[in-house]
Amino acid sequence: MRAIWKGAVSFGLVSIAVKLYSATEEKDIRFHQVHREDGGRIRYKRTCSVCGEEVTYDDIAKGYDIGGGEMVILTDSDFADLPLTTSRAIDVLEFVPAEQVDPILYNKAYFLEPEGAATKPYVLLRDALADSERVAIVKVALRQREQLATLRVREGVLLLNTMLWPDEVRTPDFGFLGEDLKIRPPELAMASSLIDSMAGEFEQDAFTDDYRAALQEVIDAKVQGREVVQPEEVEEAPAAAVDLMAALKASVERARAARGEQPEAGGGEPTPITSARSAQKAAKAPAKKTAEKEPAAKKAAGKKKAEGTKKAAEKKAPARKAAPKKAPRKTA
Repeated sequence: MRAIWKGAVSFGLVSIAVKLYSATEEKDIRFHQVHREDGGRIRYKRTCSVCGEEVTYDDIAKGYDIGGGEMVILTDSDFADLPLTTSRAIDVLEFVPAEQVDPILYNKAYFLEPEGAATKPYVLLRDALADSERVAIVKVALRQREQLATLRVREGVLLLNTMLWPDEVRTPDFGFLGEDLKIRPPELAMASSLIDSMAGEFEQDAFTDDYRAALQEVIDAKVQGREVVQPEEVEEAPAAAVDLMAALKASVERARAARGEQPEAGGGEPTPITSARSAQKAAKAPAKKTAEKEPAAKKAAGKKKAEGTKKAAEKKAPARKAAPKKAPRKTA
């Protein structure tokens, strides 16, 4: 990597010399405009729209369009008087919780590397920043412009994220925001079920740019003179759903099938609604069976008791019959 800026992090009375490196790079495949017949590059000339003459860089100034065809021309002396700091310093303003910074404000990312003898204070700031679980809000002048930025730790390195100013973020103004749309609880429950069925852990290496890979294959085939193999047909996007509940249910089943989960017997995957109904039926069923068994149990108990009484009576009766007879009197 090549350093694009050198300066210092101003942390209280501590100054840490650092180098700035771009932390990201675009992998998009770039093309040149060429002449179709002979492949020659297409060049553009800088010409004046008034006189039609070609203009060199030395004769080009910055102009601000004020409307009505009028232009205000600014020279280098006009920019020299602006309050843009010329010091190459990253001034730490305050430390705030990371969740308080809206991700929409983040613009570009840069790695900071310690320079010279600044390694120890660099590591000190890095470790203290990591322990605080906060990010530093800083100001820095980059590319002739003062920018707001954050300073945080990523993989043991200080990372500078330039930010947009608050007035650079547009306010959404759409008609549906003022409409009174009612979402039914079953629809919300089904949507939540779909989210749960598609839940996972984010692993950035699992995602690839399939279009760029296919385009690079076409270019490589052209270079090597091979036959270009057309990629497989991409599945068409489904039509707009008419029945929202049916579409959500089908989406849940599709997501779970993709995970290798088998649907329950009886057809269809259980949803929050069907699960609740099944639970209610299961709760009522034992109570009904118990109610049906109670009279039978009472009847059986009564019958058993009657049989026991009858047997006891039968046992006592033979005992009376078995009593010994009195011997007859003998006559003298």
